[in-house]
Amino acid sequence: MLRSLDIRDMLIIDRLELGFQPGLNVLTGETGAGKSILLDSLGFVLGWRGRAELVRQGADQGEVIAEFDLAEDHGAWDVLREAGFTYDDALILRRINSRDGRKTAWINDRRVSGEILRAVSETLVELHGQHDDRGLLNPNGHRVLVDDFGGLSAKQSKVRSAWKDLSAAKKALKIAIARVAELQAEEEFLRHSVAELDALSPTAGEDAELDKSRRKMQASEKIGEDISKAYQALGLNGAEGNLSDAARWLSDAADQAEGTLDAPLAALDRAMAELSDAQAGVEACVDTLAFNPHELEHVEERLFAIRGLARKHNILADELGPFADGLRERLGALDRGASDLADLNADLALAQKTYDEVAGALSDARRAAAGKLDKAMAKELAPLKMERAVFQTEITLAEAGPEGIDTVAFTVATNPGAPAGPIGKIASGGELSRFLLALKVCLTGTDSGLTLIFDEIDRGVGGATADAVGRRLSQLARGGQVLVVTHSPQVAALGDHHWRVEKRQTKDATLSTVIGLSDVDRIDEIARMISGDRITDEARAAAKTLLTA
Repeated sequence: MLRSLDIRDMLIIDRLELGFQPGLNVLTGETGAGKSILLDSLGFVLGWRGRAELVRQGADQGEVIAEFDLAEDHGAWDVLREAGFTYDDALILRRINSRDGRKTAWINDRRVSGEILRAVSETLVELHGQHDDRGLLNPNGHRVLVDDFGGLSAKQSKVRSAWKDLSAAKKALKIAIARVAELQAEEEFLRHSVAELDALSPTAGEDAELDKSRRKMQASEKIGEDISKAYQALGLNGAEGNLSDAARWLSDAADQAEGTLDAPLAALDRAMAELSDAQAGVEACVDTLAFNPHELEHVEERLFAIRGLARKHNILADELGPFADGLRERLGALDRGASDLADLNADLALAQKTYDEVAGALSDARRAAAGKLDKAMAKELAPLKMERAVFQTEITLAEAGPEGIDTVAFTVATNPGAPAGPIGKIASGGELSRFLLALKVCLTGTDSGLTLIFDEIDRGVGGATADAVGRRLSQLARGGQVLVVTHSPQVAALGDHHWRVEKRQTKDATLSTVIGLSDVDRIDEIARMISGDRITDEARAAAKTLLTA
């Protein structure tokens, strides 16, 4: 519920503080007094798009603050919780418009974007008038109204879920068909490549090992002869024999050399040991270099085959194994293609069957709700002096989608025998207002927590019809809050709370203000609405009659 509205320096309002109450709140005043400015200011703080220039002449900025009392389970808190807010005792919206056109908004002293502000405002206030484009005149909203009236949210959820599953099944089948077609186009390549790779069966690191072996064998051909010569030079016919002879000769002479040959003999012993190690190393090298010439040929053939395949597929040699696994997987997918497509077609058929069932159930429920709404509307239109008008909800088959298989449209025939048509084209201004009001009365149970604002929807009606409009507004306000801007004394007299919007002249400016009316003041205001500028005793008497009726 809207608790208060504080307006500063907006258009011709310098400072205005209003406190609203539950029930039917009535705003009256002469044409041009500023009633529309009041609504513009409220729309501004709610984030609605409206006038571009709102700041009062001479002021640096305009500001509007709106305070709402909301239950913890009100829809506004659902929006705010997603934005990181927590429940508070009150909800305070504040928005500033600077002279240069910049607009800044806060919710409970936390700065917010216009998107969040508008999302919250949709759960707080609903504005209706003769040019309403979110309710009766917007065919896109008719289905939503019927669904809300019928309490079909659970069925809607099932349809949306089934549509999501159906769309996913269609997408999966489409992707699979495209994939199979792609694989079929490269089937020859896949089968040949897999066979080629399977025949070679390369392993990780094999290229490096083969290259190392090849280089070693190639090197052995070049250095083998020299190593053999060296081995012979170190043997008995070479260094080993010469060292042995020298050691034997020196040993024979050592007894007569009186110790002078001991050191040379020791050195020869060490040399013989080192020589032995050298012989062993060279012998090992000779054994290592020994190979079968056919082995070199085999190594080179496999090395070249591996490298050739790597070049063919433009990958590294060590990547051939994983690459082969990938080709085998694609070939397997091709071989399984028919079976996989059959499974996906079965999934699609089941998803389609499920969607058809829940969409059909929702369509049946909509038709039932539409019939009840049409009957409820007929009942509401009679007191509004439109008992001969026919309101009908037409439901026709539409392209399937997440909201079902129906198109919903409100049509009316205002006179017997007249053709029915879209409500916005058939109904006159006054008739449209009454259709709108009747619909809101029928849907009032679905608008819990909304403050409803009606801007001169009683225009074009008077007398008993205006009284009927006022009584329906009063009924709509029970247990909630309705604000109505009106020029009808019959409607004004039925208000629970009454404000008069008036314009006052100062030396330098024209300003608009709003005054709460006492019971006595209401008599004069309603009398003014009846008789005009000159309030007569007869007009006051008529006003008292309206107030006590």
